[in-house]
Amino acid sequence: MAENKSPPLKGLRVIDASTVIAGPTIGMQMGDFGADVIKVEHPRGDVLRNTGDMKDGVGLWFKMTNRNKRCITLNFSTEKGQELFKELIKTADVVIENFRTGTMEKWGLGWEDLKAINPRLVMVRVTGFGQTGPYKNRPGFGTIAEVFSGFAAVTGDPDRPPTLPNFGLADGIAAAYGTFATMFALYHRDAQGSGKGQYIDLSIYEPLFQVMGPQPLQYDQLCIIQKRWGNRSKNNAPRNTYQTQDGHWVAISTNSPAIVTRVLTLCGGAEAANDPRFQTPQSRVEHIDEVDGIVSSWIGRHDLNVVLDEFEKAEAAIGPAYSIDQIFEDPQYQARGDIVDIADEDLGTLKMTNAFPFMSETPAEVRHAGARKGQHNDEILGDELGLTADEIAKLKDDGVL
Repeated sequence: MAENKSPPLKGLRVIDASTVIAGPTIGMQMGDFGADVIKVEHPRGDVLRNTGDMKDGVGLWFKMTNRNKRCITLNFSTEKGQELFKELIKTADVVIENFRTGTMEKWGLGWEDLKAINPRLVMVRVTGFGQTGPYKNRPGFGTIAEVFSGFAAVTGDPDRPPTLPNFGLADGIAAAYGTFATMFALYHRDAQGSGKGQYIDLSIYEPLFQVMGPQPLQYDQLCIIQKRWGNRSKNNAPRNTYQTQDGHWVAISTNSPAIVTRVLTLCGGAEAANDPRFQTPQSRVEHIDEVDGIVSSWIGRHDLNVVLDEFEKAEAAIGPAYSIDQIFEDPQYQARGDIVDIADEDLGTLKMTNAFPFMSETPAEVRHAGARKGQHNDEILGDELGLTADEIAKLKDDGVL
């Protein structure tokens, strides 16, 4: 943390009672910017602890997504667990949960119950399909959101099946929306002076649906149903991935006439740049095979470093299709501090993604990786809620913790 620069969410308390990716990522982002985030897990633990790659029995995904949080355990299906959770709510600004619709109400922990305890509370409710509608009770995960939102149908090659990302795309986008919605609610409560909390109904599919762009407008006005085009674009050309002579891949995008001219001049000379067929986005898309052929032929005759250098000289946008080992070595990532070293009591020094975005006066900070299950039970339930060591031990025996 930069000297004399306080994190913007210092003093804000967040209760993260969610699991897996979308909800916990909201908590992670708020924790990165200084909120006191208490991760509340069932005594079995968040399934993310055992998801994905592990080292020495420690889930790496959990280590990142639950960084900067204090971890306690509570069983909400027990009366004592519900009672302790309500005590925590009294001190909270935000609570995040992602149980299936109606589950929190079944435990007496729904929005009406919690706002009666703390009218200033902001409750973020993350579900696959939202709290209303005919699908509200359906289980939903990021994968389901990626197909239901229309994303998969337009992703991939035309002659291949719809394509799913092999990372938590929908969850990550939902988390970003959930975080800024939470800050909107806090602004309304505090800066505008209403003093009132509210609940946020965050489905996983709707943020991704919005990111998909003007498809509803295009269908409504022009009856256009967007199809899969691989890495090409129906809006402009050249826009694709191309392989270099030494076997690397690069992507280029040409979203202005000047850049198109420079790329075509570089790859095909003045003749290509001045070809009447290539003077508008629509005509280039109409002759996309010819445009791609010019670019791919030139790139395919040169090694990666030459391609990148020549495009930079031409002031044309290009990027290498990096794998993570290449990212580790790239000077831009290094100069920006995009990967940070974190000391961890389980695994030693860890490298993980930094906290973004960078802010000049109130920077974020990754203070520690995800904690052990129930690591802060004594600190929070004992020191803060006043339970004795004997009471905590009995709650463990009773399956509450």
